Amino acid sequence: MHSRFAVKAAGLALSAAALTQTVPALAATPASGLTHVRIADHFDLATGQQPENIALEPHGAIDLNMAVARQVVRLYPNGRQQVLAQLPLPADGGVHTPMLGFPLLTGLVRADDGTLYFLYATGTSDLTGLWRLRPGGKPERITALPANSLPNGLGLDPVRGEFYSADSALSTVWRMPLSGGSATAWASGPELAPEGTLGANGLKVHRGAVWVTNLSLGTIIRIPIRRHGAAGSFETRATGLTSIDDFAFVPHSDRIIATLDSQNKVAIVDPDGSSTIALTSEDGLENPTSVAVRGDTVYIASAAWILRKDPNLVIARLRQRLSQP
Repeated sequence: MHSRFAVKAAGLALSAAALTQTVPALAATPASGLTHVRIADHFDLATGQQPENIALEPHGAIDLNMAVARQVVRLYPNGRQQVLAQLPLPADGGVHTPMLGFPLLTGLVRADDGTLYFLYATGTSDLTGLWRLRPGGKPERITALPANSLPNGLGLDPVRGEFYSADSALSTVWRMPLSGGSATAWASGPELAPEGTLGANGLKVHRGAVWVTNLSLGTIIRIPIRRHGAAGSFETRATGLTSIDDFAFVPHSDRIIATLDSQNKVAIVDPDGSSTIALTSEDGLENPTSVAVRGDTVYIASAAWILRKDPNLVIARLRQRLSQP
């Protein structure tokens, strides 16, 4: 099993050998923005409970997509887990999934009505794409994506009623209607391309733009959404973020909390592109894949893609200075 996961499913894409040669991009900085750090939950690696993305529910619950188990799971504040959806295994086992060779769940978004949307990459035309799970319902694919794509980060523009997805294999951002239907290649370019590992990775829609990370380049890219919905010019907003995966914005600001997957770190990225390290492996991180923020509470999921010991959920608090615009 270990060799299957030498490449991170949906974000890390660094071999164990490459990891040992990686020089940390940033040094740990005490008191850099997150406090009261604790491991809130541990997950079962043997059953594929490797969390790839987080969506926040009202009243304290959170949703996680367990990438290898192909499950969407709800985690309650008391630690109880509820499996909301189990995705079907491709007929060929997913061996043709681009860059990976196994199927996995990636991006996860919750709409205001409680419907969950997530991405599934399988290397097959019948399953790859955007899926929907209505409360109490069953998962259904609502938008097909190419079999040779690797849809990863997912973001919703609720004003326009459109999803955007970062494609780690095809160097593309896809646009898809909230109601389902055909996908459109919205933006592409070398800024999104892989360079030996995965390319475009995490994605968020924020203040009239699509923000995308490139794992292999260690960058954060901002792509404005123009007046009639077209993509504007690419803007590189941060560099030097080795193995950056998913990220979240501090509420009411352009400040970013980002996971650095192979580095086992979480970085705070200021609007000017400068970065500091807020959390490290000493805080329990093990190949962190995603982050979500609710008020002053920060949730970080680790999938243990390379270390393969303890996939978990870390919870921390925002310092007051980070909570300010």
